[in-house]
Amino acid sequence: MTLLALGINHKTAPVSLRERVTFSSDVLDCALDSLLSQPMVQGGVVLSTCNRTELYLSVEQQENLRETLMRWLCDFHGLNEQDVRNSLYWHEDNDAVSHLMRVASGLDSMVLGEPQILGQVKKAFADSTRGHLHVSELERMFQKSFSVAKRIRTETEIGASAVSVAFAACTLARQIFESLSEVTVLLIGAGETIELVARHLREHNVSRMIIANRTQARARALADEVGAEVIGLGDINERLQEADIIISSTASPLPIVGKGMVERALKARRNQPMLLVDIAVPRDVEPEVGKLANAYLYGVDDLQAIIQHNMAQRQAAAVQAETIVAQETREFMAWLRAQSVNETIRDYRSQAEQIRDDLLSKARATLQQGADAESVLQELSWKLTNKLIHAPTKSLQQAARDGDDERLHILRNSLGLD
Repeated sequence: MTLLALGINHKTAPVSLRERVTFSSDVLDCALDSLLSQPMVQGGVVLSTCNRTELYLSVEQQENLRETLMRWLCDFHGLNEQDVRNSLYWHEDNDAVSHLMRVASGLDSMVLGEPQILGQVKKAFADSTRGHLHVSELERMFQKSFSVAKRIRTETEIGASAVSVAFAACTLARQIFESLSEVTVLLIGAGETIELVARHLREHNVSRMIIANRTQARARALADEVGAEVIGLGDINERLQEADIIISSTASPLPIVGKGMVERALKARRNQPMLLVDIAVPRDVEPEVGKLANAYLYGVDDLQAIIQHNMAQRQAAAVQAETIVAQETREFMAWLRAQSVNETIRDYRSQAEQIRDDLLSKARATLQQGADAESVLQELSWKLTNKLIHAPTKSLQQAARDGDDERLHILRNSLGLD
């Protein structure tokens, strides 16, 4: 059994590729069924966020394993393998465990130490294991990563400074608009990222917020908290002209804001500039919008520079966190190795007990036939001893014939002779 982690993220692939490899909630069960039907795959968890798509797997090793799994990923999404090959990373066993711990702790995020990823990893684990094949080693790896992330949050300052994609979006808005107290902001979506954006904007005294969401009831609680108006996605076309800033983060598979929609809004605004920040993957705003005069479009990749500016105070904490990850990875791999030898120990004990039971049954039968008890006990002890030492004796003899002093030493040690 081998533990694997493979995928793409913001470091290895642009958003144009990442958005084509995402697993939306409505295809996740189908994807897992297909993945687990592969003969070498024993268990799997799919993690798909705006910045990464990763498969965590328990597999049986075989030839061309990497090619087989990459082909499955490309076939499922209808992609050319050459488009994905150079962006795909691959980690096995120790490296896979360490990678998951780093991901769950925010050490591999675009925003170092951002807390949202832990919730996303937990949800991915819950969604992927519900109704699908469970593998104890894979489950234990995820549970361990959750505890490691918690330990890092407790023992380091990795989450001390307020940096996130949401924070970066608000920072960008404040850089372009000197004051937010006189602007209208349209937020599209009502998920966790938009919640964070709305709270950041409220802290900076934005004058007016409008929240557009497919389900207005879901957006109502957030709107009540931050003092915003709620509209439906179908209302965006006629209300877009009111917004100075548009920040969007939905799970829509298709763009919500198109070039024509923005052109009409700009005309109605008499070409007053609009800032559009698209945090979604797949993208919510058509890329062509960025070519319009007075429309300033930024995507998740564009936020990197802002995010880097806020990273300095987390670097020292990250060094400490990496030490924790290395320690916890060693401990988990030691546990994993112990699990593999436990099966061997169980087999060895079962074999010894079977030998004992067979010889004891024969001894009892001999006693019932009236044989001398002392003679029966002597024969039982002699046969039991010979049966138990037979295999180790052959191994010792073979090691001696091979001139393998190291194996001889290991065998003597195992038999309690050294």
